[in-house]
Parts: sequence; C-alpha cells; structure tokens
Amino acid sequence: MLATLCAIAALILIVYGIYILVARRDLLWGIVLIVVGFLVGPGGFWIFNP
Repeated sequence: MLATLCAIAALILIVYGIYILVARRDLLWGIVLIVVGFLVGPGGFWIFNP
C-alpha cells in the first residue's frame, strides 16, 4: 500500500515538474520537483527506508 502511494506521489511530482519546466519556464523548480519525484518513487530513496 505504501509503495502505491509513493508511486502516485512520484508521478504527480514528476508531471508537475515537467509542467513547471514547459509552461512556466522555471528551470530550477522544475528540476527540483522531477528529482524529488524520482527519489520518492518506489525504486528510489524514501524517508521510511531504514
């Protein structure tokens, strides 16, 4: 269940990061959101991992 929530959160962060990059032309926040999305995803690092 937690992995599913992490995957959904990661997907939302990555999509919103791409939106920030394309529509608003804000490079820094777009990259930050995409990187955080990859870190939060089920294959990435998460604060609940020991």
